[in-house]
Amino acid sequence: MEVLVVGAGEMGRWIARTLLQSFDIAFVDRDDAIAVAAAETIQRDADHASHNRTVQAVTGDINATFSIVCLAVPITAVEPAIINYADRAEQAIFDITGVMQTPVEMMQAHCEHLERHSLHPLFAATNAPGNVAFVPDSPGPITNRIVDTVIEAGNHVFRTTPNEHDMAMQTVQASAHAAVLAYALAAADVRDEFATPVSRALDDIVATVTDGTPRVYQEIQTTFRGADEVASAARQIADADSETFNQLYTEAGEHT
Repeated sequence: MEVLVVGAGEMGRWIARTLLQSFDIAFVDRDDAIAVAAAETIQRDADHASHNRTVQAVTGDINATFSIVCLAVPITAVEPAIINYADRAEQAIFDITGVMQTPVEMMQAHCEHLERHSLHPLFAATNAPGNVAFVPDSPGPITNRIVDTVIEAGNHVFRTTPNEHDMAMQTVQASAHAAVLAYALAAADVRDEFATPVSRALDDIVATVTDGTPRVYQEIQTTFRGADEVASAARQIADADSETFNQLYTEAGEHT
């Protein structure tokens, strides 16, 4: 049984490595060279781990069909990806794009006859394993096997709904990233000796957030729009008198 992974970037390679113990893998990417490089890398991983699995790159026009299609594309590319690859799936289709409402609705519209689900690994590939949000839209034996394989790799898979997930991403991704980047942009260049436990922790988080691809973080801001809330909260703090600041401080403490 073969999974066609659409998108051979960081998370496409993560899902391929994760599923190797249960499935053969094929990669396709808008850049054929990236698909070929991913296939070669993951095949070496399979050989090293003694997985009796085949990993290949599919280049040029795709005429073949595959048991499963996994969409590992950027958020802004998920709609055309579903339209373009829905008919390449024989039994199941799922996405790991990071947004859920849109792909779930699109897969319902274009893949009604298939098993379907949406997964969102809540971490960068280098930080795996971790928490994985899961919407079982039209589950079956194949999607169940996919989820079981993700769990067997050490991940914690938990159920959610598309609306709950996307609302949560406004806080845990868009607002969190905006706050971290705003701190980094506002911070002056001071000697290391002046660092406090709080500033040192923030600097570590800045290093984590900025060790990536700007496009990914920009897409999160565009999709979930959490920066406005952070800016509004910062303005409240900046304008607060003593009594108001105490109230805001107490309110912030109640969040934890």
